[in-house]
Amino acid sequence: MATEAPTRIGIVGYGTGGRHFHAPFIAAAEGVEVAGVVTRSPERRALVEAEVPGARVFDSLSAMIDAGVDAVTITTPPETRRELVLEAIGRGVPAVGDKPFAPSAAGARELAAAAADAGVLLTVFHNRRWDADVRTVKAVLDGGGVGELWRVHSRFDLDDPVTFEMGPTGGLLRDLGSHVVDQMLWLLGPAERVHARLDHIGDGADRTDAGFVISIDHVSGVRSFISSSKLNGMQVREFRLYGSRGGYEASGTDVQAQAIFAGRRPADEGDRWGYDDESRWGHLHSDGRTSIVPSERGAYQDFYTSWGRAVRGEADVPVSLDSAIETLAVLDAARESDATGSVVRLR
Repeated sequence: MATEAPTRIGIVGYGTGGRHFHAPFIAAAEGVEVAGVVTRSPERRALVEAEVPGARVFDSLSAMIDAGVDAVTITTPPETRRELVLEAIGRGVPAVGDKPFAPSAAGARELAAAAADAGVLLTVFHNRRWDADVRTVKAVLDGGGVGELWRVHSRFDLDDPVTFEMGPTGGLLRDLGSHVVDQMLWLLGPAERVHARLDHIGDGADRTDAGFVISIDHVSGVRSFISSSKLNGMQVREFRLYGSRGGYEASGTDVQAQAIFAGRRPADEGDRWGYDDESRWGHLHSDGRTSIVPSERGAYQDFYTSWGRAVRGEADVPVSLDSAIETLAVLDAARESDATGSVVRLR
């Protein structure tokens, strides 16, 4: 029996995103391959040739599409992403938009409408739904050990000032905020009300949010509290769940990102990839007893396995545009709440 050819994916951009968070996970996913990379930088072209054997390097998205790909991932800086997504859609090529998908929910709706009008698949790289700690929280909730869920606390502090981006298209809310808000909406459902406080640095056009605390009242009745920083010298990843039968607490690590930056690759480690260390496993306090909860597996490559199936017409896209728009609506509401001091109602 003939084996079906893998879905050919082109990556637009080979900075930190393309190099560390897309190419290695496409290589580890099932039924897909990196067919080409767009970059004009001589240094990055050399990296592609060394790190992605068999992938052709192009100067433009148009040239890569002309050469033949089945889908593309747009992982260039936010200010160039919209035009490239629209170019791919206009050429009839399914596309993954990196986060932040758009600067606002209105911008996301424009891209979603363009994809719908063209009949072209479009999805968003909310890969942190496949984080080990988030998958473990999902398993705890599905297991019912905390009973009726009341509230969830998520704290994600990174000591990473080098990657902080200033200016109107930067800020932590669009960066880590896109991820941690999406995680809460994926776990707990859509938001009804949002209240937020942002920490800012810089003046005038350079004024940028550098940290945040967001409270979301979900339609489900659960409340989530999300906080993050990048410039305060702390490295913390925590979850806490509170419910009618007990609670869950975990202090984990950013497992997959740390492994990638240490030079490890999921394609090399197979089923050993993506688990938090046993010393970091969470504790479930339920019905008067405490038990250790083993780490679920984190696997960003599962996004691309699902995306390949969607491109081949075998499944839905891994992240729906409605959910991506909902995330941006919460980020919009967070900015409004911080500016006005009010609780912003979404529905």
